[in-house]
Amino acid sequence: MILKTDEGEGTTPLDPDETQGLIPTHITTLEELNEWEQVNIVRGKRWTFLRLRSDILSPAFVKELHRRMFDETWDWAGQYRTTDKNIGIAWRDVPVAVHDLCDDVSCWLDKHVYKVDEAAARFHHRLTHIHPFPNGNGRHARLMTDTLLRSREHSRFTWGRGDLRSGTVRQEYIAALHSADGHDFNPLFRFLGVQR
Repeated sequence: MILKTDEGEGTTPLDPDETQGLIPTHITTLEELNEWEQVNIVRGKRWTFLRLRSDILSPAFVKELHRRMFDETWDWAGQYRTTDKNIGIAWRDVPVAVHDLCDDVSCWLDKHVYKVDEAAARFHHRLTHIHPFPNGNGRHARLMTDTLLRSREHSRFTWGRGDLRSGTVRQEYIAALHSADGHDFNPLFRFLGVQR
């Protein structure tokens, strides 16, 4: 079965070995895949929001949340990617980068380097920039960020108050992430509603 999964701006194409990891055998279209993944993601959201968590800034939690979001869709759910992608750092650097990110954000929050919402926005940007998994990175990074905010008893972001799957809200989101790649976080802060 060939499943085309590289449609849309800001999406990450899967290589043939990764598409072979699709668990449900009845899925043949991207629309079917998106619907199936969404049901799986809702289960992951329920799991992470059942109680406030204090252990989220750890590589183990980063991987476990991805696993819970995609474990009924992909057999590699919760495992770091083993191939380079059109975005993200080199795959061999992912484990160290995720570890460093978790440590850095813990320090930012413990030492009050940034307010909680600014630290969360910077966390989100770095996690999407690392792009640790074969697929689902944006959705995972948004839920990780919401979980971080909630763990600090802070309101979750509105994520542009629109549909991030396509259209102008998605374009604005991708552009804000690209600006942050160049160290200009202001568009991302505006998009997320970060109070500075």
